[in-house]
Amino acid sequence: MIDPKKLTYDIALWFFNILADLFFREIRARGSHRIPTDAPTIFVVGPHANQFVDPIMVMRECKRQVSFLIAEKSMHERGIGFFARMINAIPVIRPQDLAVKGIGTLQLLDRKLEPLRIVGDGTRFLEQLEPKYQIVLPNKAGQAEVVQVLSDTELIIKKEFKDLKALALLSEGTPFKCIPHVDQDAVYRCVHDQLNQNKCITIFPEGGSHDRAELLPLKAGVTMMALGAMAKYPGLDVKIVPCGLNYFHAHRFRSRAVIEFGTPISIQSDLVEKYRNGGPEKREACGKLLDTIYDALKSVTVNAGSYETLMMIQAARRLYKPAHRKLHISQVVDLNRRFLIGYNLFKHEPQVEELHQRVLAYNQLLKYHGIRDHQVSKTDLGGKHTLVLLLKRCFILTLLTLCGFPGAVLNLPVIVVAKVISQKKAAVALKGSSVKIAGRDVLATWKLLVGLVLIPTLYGFYGFLVFLSMLQTSFELKWKVVVPLVSIVIISAMSYASLRFGEIGMDIARSLQPLLMALLDPESVQVLRQNRNKLSRDITDVINQYGPEAFPDFDADYISRTMPTAQHHLTSTSVSPTLSKSSSNFNLSAMRNRLPRLRSGFFQQATRMEWLDDKNIFNWGGNNSKSLKGTGNSQDSLDVVHEDGYFWTRFRSRSGSESSTPFRSRSNSFTMTSTDAAGLSMTSLSTTPAAVTTDSSTTLHDLTNKPTFKIQDMDEDEAYADDQGLELKKKK
Repeated sequence: MIDPKKLTYDIALWFFNILADLFFREIRARGSHRIPTDAPTIFVVGPHANQFVDPIMVMRECKRQVSFLIAEKSMHERGIGFFARMINAIPVIRPQDLAVKGIGTLQLLDRKLEPLRIVGDGTRFLEQLEPKYQIVLPNKAGQAEVVQVLSDTELIIKKEFKDLKALALLSEGTPFKCIPHVDQDAVYRCVHDQLNQNKCITIFPEGGSHDRAELLPLKAGVTMMALGAMAKYPGLDVKIVPCGLNYFHAHRFRSRAVIEFGTPISIQSDLVEKYRNGGPEKREACGKLLDTIYDALKSVTVNAGSYETLMMIQAARRLYKPAHRKLHISQVVDLNRRFLIGYNLFKHEPQVEELHQRVLAYNQLLKYHGIRDHQVSKTDLGGKHTLVLLLKRCFILTLLTLCGFPGAVLNLPVIVVAKVISQKKAAVALKGSSVKIAGRDVLATWKLLVGLVLIPTLYGFYGFLVFLSMLQTSFELKWKVVVPLVSIVIISAMSYASLRFGEIGMDIARSLQPLLMALLDPESVQVLRQNRNKLSRDITDVINQYGPEAFPDFDADYISRTMPTAQHHLTSTSVSPTLSKSSSNFNLSAMRNRLPRLRSGFFQQATRMEWLDDKNIFNWGGNNSKSLKGTGNSQDSLDVVHEDGYFWTRFRSRSGSESSTPFRSRSNSFTMTSTDAAGLSMTSLSTTPAAVTTDSSTTLHDLTNKPTFKIQDMDEDEAYADDQGLELKKKK
């Protein structure tokens, strides 16, 4: 017999897959083989950067039926509540959703002698407050738990206010909000019962969504769910799977995403026993498990301290990664993460700061010229060849524009309305949150919701107009009905075709700027190529030279690349790696001629070099001799080839220099502190580095003095597929 809950879940998942395929240009999953197939599992997901789109990503890629914890307030919203009930979401009442404005004002009369005594002016404490309730000051200045309500104008709080802003408000009298205490026992019982039935629960432990570049502090509810279930049902083995969401322009239509599943966390029996004992031991068990979960999440996410830091790391990674290789987005995420580890360890070193400034300056040059880093190498094709290629691409772009224009016009109302509404919702969300930066985490959700309503409505309206037109003709009745229906199908197909035409056209449009530069200003592009080559060599040398100090098994010869000299820039490359994943060798040079040419089709993405998996390119293995904190079991060693997929291989850098440093394996995640890898340095720059010259009077060092410059996220854009063919022709 068909399970109604499973049926509605499958229908919703099918529909969500369509939405995800339309909104995202590419979605790549990593580590899905690690997900337990039948064990009770809790997916802890972070960062929560895309509100209601994040659950769709998890549902799509985890391959198991999951239940989500969702704010009870969202269950009452149209659309969201409907789909939440279809996927059997578990509503959670959040105390902040029940907040009410307090009557009167609060005041702290004696900070030194009675710091816990709060008095009110015109208040009704007996009516609005009870023990365990929270009082919240304006602008998130502070909050405190109520211990005892003495009268309508006097109460005792649990901890005194220490923040200067809060004390300033209380000294003068301030308005406040009352947040009731919510007993979540019913939610925990529901979760425990589902886990006991070997089902899956998905939770976002940060709480609400946000648009920050790093993880927010995790809430302890997930630990109480896991430990509580195992304590309630002896013999139950709950697995916790960390899930990292990494978006490239999360709020933009046709962006890209990587979802990564980490090594499942097995909960130790001693933690369950401490949880059963209650009191301080229960808090200790929850704290230890929460730390383990946080470390596991960090291993599958990119956690930069700020957006600017993240952009700088991406810029450095572009300069380091092999320019003749097309890395898929999961490899990009992994390399970004490893660069960030090294940068955080040694960002205060003078040489690293100097290299940081040079990367900033190089990005400013790119912004000035209006091109992207991957396009720099496309500017040395030669005058005649460049002109022919420019004219060819302009002609193709014109054709694509003409073909895509009708569909764009038909869908223009949806585009405009979705943009306006999503921006208004983002402003509202930003106003009501203390953690959001620009409210971009809600943009994608509202674009999808608006499109979900407007697109069928608009296409139905177009069909109705056709029907009215058919009524004015002498055709038979059946044709007057069939033609409008067929027109709706044609409009839908035309819209999708316009979408694909637009994507290819945008790729071509972005490829024109370097060609124009090569024709109009060949000297500037030559200097830009020289600057890039110099900076790329310096970054590579820094990593190759200082990597062995912290990672003795780091192999700097895994990816070999002959660095360009003053006579030839990016005109020749040599790859002669020795890949070892046990005792076997692998000749990458022998396979180069068999690689597929990267061409983008009309209805299909460009062919990916799937064999270039990051465990073959970026296998910086861990070293157990270091004090590295693992997220899995102690027997999950990185020093051996393990049947579960843990490996120890060698890494070859582009410069060909010998080295032996491990970086962490993506199959067994761990985190590093400054004491764990204190030897890693990125400081091989000379004490008196030569400035990279931009012209006779300006240097890159001078450009870094402009404080208004910010690195643009000019990263993960697909280059026009024809440029890939040009690169292959140049090497031949």
